[in-house]
Amino acid sequence: MSNFKYVLLDLDGTLTDPALGITNSVIYSLRKFNIEVEDRKELYSFIGPPLTDSYMKYFGFSEEEALKAIDYYREYYKDKGIYENAVYNGVIDLLKVLKDKGKMLILATSKPEVFAKRILVHFEMEKYFDFVAGSNLDGTRVKKDEVISYALKSCNISDLSDAVMIGDREHDIIGAKKTGLHSIGVLYGYGTKEELENAGADLIAQRVEDIEGLIS
Repeated sequence: MSNFKYVLLDLDGTLTDPALGITNSVIYSLRKFNIEVEDRKELYSFIGPPLTDSYMKYFGFSEEEALKAIDYYREYYKDKGIYENAVYNGVIDLLKVLKDKGKMLILATSKPEVFAKRILVHFEMEKYFDFVAGSNLDGTRVKKDEVISYALKSCNISDLSDAVMIGDREHDIIGAKKTGLHSIGVLYGYGTKEELENAGADLIAQRVEDIEGLIS
């Protein structure tokens, strides 16, 4: 595994630390259902996976309730939570180096594409990306393999041996395997080493600074 031409990167937990904004948005939404959460760390599991899955898995919501919760979530997130976010140290330098080496950088996130693009612009990262692939606001294209497939098709990438997916949760790794890509799990985000290895990550990066050496 080396010298990949196409580099697909997850957003939350890989490029940025979105914990405050995401957990505040979840807390806001749960209060609409008269649910209080004492420790926001209990909600870190919401970082990465599709929101519908998380509301159903962790709070026993029906699909209809989960979709309503997402509407409430976005009431807070779209103007405030989206910016309660921070770029991980070293990420901008990594993106610069990869672009200088001629890599095609693609954002592949389960976050709605419209929000992902706003985040990239806000943190002045949009200039490094050749394409942004995310989910739709109507709840379609939320699974990571769907996002990756959309990105590959949109960018006319046919030689999958030239592409790698990088992310911090099992969903990134599983999505990569389903679409035939190599994968790198990162440990500075919100997934554990056990989670990433069990999902089948080909390589593990402890730090942002380790990523460059694994792909070029």
